[in-house]
Amino acid sequence: MSDREIGAELLENWALGYLGRYASSVENLRHVLMRRARRRSPEAARQAKPLIEALLVRYRESGLLNDAGYAAGRAASLHRRGDSLRSIRGRLAAKGIAPAVVADAVSGLRAAAADPDLAAACAFARRRRLGPFRRSAAEPARELAAFARAGFGRRIAERVLACVDVEAVEALARDGYC
Repeated sequence: MSDREIGAELLENWALGYLGRYASSVENLRHVLMRRARRRSPEAARQAKPLIEALLVRYRESGLLNDAGYAAGRAASLHRRGDSLRSIRGRLAAKGIAPAVVADAVSGLRAAAADPDLAAACAFARRRRLGPFRRSAAEPARELAAFARAGFGRRIAERVLACVDVEAVEALARDGYC
């Protein structure tokens, strides 16, 4: 085997190295492995494609790759970080997660909180230092624009920005009212 050819052992090392550092969906790992193979040569990538598919099937069957688990964990993580449900759906879709699995992950967030977008907006305000978390004078238009770019609706943004202090935001996230 020449140094440009890609064998099953090398692919396994690449895959396990990647999975050792990052959680991944099946489609994302396929993309990562194909990108690595294409760096070697286009011919090596063509030869590696069936090996990659066999590896992905094996990992899926063994439970090493589980799109539903990945989607649920990633959705929860992004939600805690303050991403909107719209943003979470988009990020999961970009990783190659099936729409039904994305819907299940998002519905899991809906089961955990009365209004998950409102709770995420409160976390977003804390992370970006908006509303009662700000350190300088308020610029309402800029703050509303930041919420809009993050995928939150105006009603939710205005509710968070209307809170008078940090405790009110925490109560809003927890109970749904200031």
